[in-house]
Amino acid sequence: MINKEKIEEHIKGILLAIGENPDREGLADTPARVAKMYEEIFEGIGYSNNEIAERFNKTFEEDLTIPDNNKEIVIMKDIEIFSYCEHHLALMYNMRVAIAYIPCGKIIGLSKIARIADMVSKRLQLQERIGSDIAEIMQKVTGSEDVAVIIEGQHACMTARGIKSTKAVTATTTLRGKFDTDGDIASKLFIMLGR
Repeated sequence: MINKEKIEEHIKGILLAIGENPDREGLADTPARVAKMYEEIFEGIGYSNNEIAERFNKTFEEDLTIPDNNKEIVIMKDIEIFSYCEHHLALMYNMRVAIAYIPCGKIIGLSKIARIADMVSKRLQLQERIGSDIAEIMQKVTGSEDVAVIIEGQHACMTARGIKSTKAVTATTTLRGKFDTDGDIASKLFIMLGR
């Protein structure tokens, strides 16, 4: 559970440590604002992958005929998320996620796919782990082993500090099941993504 009082106390300490006056007009309410923001943007820390799967497990099974050798892909792309890098607490932004799965007896409500990505991103994260967490949750909810997650995003720890490579984009792929083992299905996925 997020402790807003502790956050306020520490943000005031950070302001002092960088040479600011936390009591001046522009900063007087900053610790409380940051605490409220952290409560929202780090909501996912309070949930395990299993709990997220339980929270967004609405699936549909009626009128769905799926052959045993199914190769039909459901894909949702251009899901916008942001997160914070656990190494520098820096923003990971302009992130676009594509999530694909091959149905195995049931399908998930489309809004739930975006909600899973959003909740996973609301943790201190690594981009690679965001993809892995989303894939794990999608497998639990859909019952399908065949899941793919492709993420592209920018990292403030690269663009605003250090190397300051402002146009650098990081891409990660998490491929599970047939997306990893069947070249035809993987090719079909990347054609659908326009790559």
